[in-house]
Amino acid sequence: MALGDLILVYLVLTLVAVCGGAWYADRQRRHFEPEPTDDSVFRCEKCGYVYTDDHDVDRSRCPQCGTGNQAFQF
Repeated sequence: MALGDLILVYLVLTLVAVCGGAWYADRQRRHFEPEPTDDSVFRCEKCGYVYTDDHDVDRSRCPQCGTGNQAFQF
C-alpha cells in the first residue's frame, strides 16, 4: 500500500473510533440521568422554601408553613 493510503486508513479508523466513543458516552449519560418531569417549581413568599408540585396546579400550599403560592417563573 502507498503511504497516502495508509494515512487515509489511519485517519478513517481514528474518526470511527472517536465517533463510536462519543455515541457510547452519550448513551451511557442518557441511561443514568433522571428523566425530566413536568412539575412546576414553587417558592414560598413567606418562608422562602423551594419545592415542586404537579404541573396542572396553579397555586400550591407550602409544605413548611402552609402558605399558598404561585408557580415560580424563571
